[in-house]
Amino acid sequence: MTQVILPGKTIGMVGGGQLGRMVGLAARHMGYGFVVFSPESGSPAGQIADQEFVGSFDDLILFAQFAEAVDVVTFEFENIPCRSMQLLESLKSVHPSSHILETTQHRLREKTFLREAGIPVARFFAVNSIEELETAAASIGFNGVLKTAAFGYDGKGQCRIKSKSDLTAAWAVNKGVPCVLEEWVSFKKEISVMVARNALGEVAVYPAVENIHVDHILHMSISPARIDPAFMIAASELAVKIADKLKLVGILGVEMFYLDNGSLVVNELAPRTHNSGHHTIEASITSQFEQQIRAVCGLPLGPTYSVSPAVMVNILGDAWSDGVPPWDRILTDFPASLHLYGKSEPRPKRKMGHLTFTGSSQETLTLQAESVARKYRFTQF
Repeated sequence: MTQVILPGKTIGMVGGGQLGRMVGLAARHMGYGFVVFSPESGSPAGQIADQEFVGSFDDLILFAQFAEAVDVVTFEFENIPCRSMQLLESLKSVHPSSHILETTQHRLREKTFLREAGIPVARFFAVNSIEELETAAASIGFNGVLKTAAFGYDGKGQCRIKSKSDLTAAWAVNKGVPCVLEEWVSFKKEISVMVARNALGEVAVYPAVENIHVDHILHMSISPARIDPAFMIAASELAVKIADKLKLVGILGVEMFYLDNGSLVVNELAPRTHNSGHHTIEASITSQFEQQIRAVCGLPLGPTYSVSPAVMVNILGDAWSDGVPPWDRILTDFPASLHLYGKSEPRPKRKMGHLTFTGSSQETLTLQAESVARKYRFTQF
């Protein structure tokens, strides 16, 4: 029988970042308690929690104490030791599972899973030495991307390879750790799909969004994606297939490339809420954050259709280069919803918040978002 965690119970969040914060706000809205495990005191998620356990993700004793304080556990990023999540699984329900975490936190395991599941992915090769890199790069014509197999996000640990002369430097940048070489994919657009699934196998999928990156960091998400409707459907079907193959309980972000030849290739998976789904707070009947709560607590999943077009733009620490941004003037000139994450130290490239524009004209919303981002230096153009 599927366990149902009703409002009034307590949700445990592993990770104290902004994704955990916004899941916590959704939990509060629904009447749940909220407890956070974070390596840093006063984390964005910890600021709105009933209790914040502060310690290393390797501290199994503290994790056991954390488990005693909650009724169900979820997480907000992948860089968590699997043995810690396995300990939690022995004490409380954990969603998504440690098996899904183990698969998606390592690029080689993730790519192998996708390929074996019949999901289209770019050609890839495991690389553990400069000799293996040379062999793999030659097989794809020295046109690829070398990525660390683990602990990479926002472009960290990635090196573009365009010729044989790039190999030594790329291997040195990644400090010789296990890597994956991926064949370069020529694409028209980067898109992503958020899909939720509960323990009964019920799925709910959000319309694909179009993502624009600057220096490997998400700059803007446009909803719905400006692609052919047939590929909107195809992207949703791919996301649902992946969620079913994983036996997901929770929410999953599926990043894809929309190729020049009109096909789709899956790039990465994120078994949690995702930056490209932030617009759902204002633009969807059920936000991605509420959906994660519903899925992990065994509740019916909420409707995912959009009430309006939306554009989300990230606010990086660069916006504080001349002091605190003039939010009063920004919100006067640009009608948008402001979300700040409670981070005390703005740094270049650090995600400090986001703005979401909603309305009837996607073109107008996109122009507004681009205008405010450039005027107030929300990112490094």
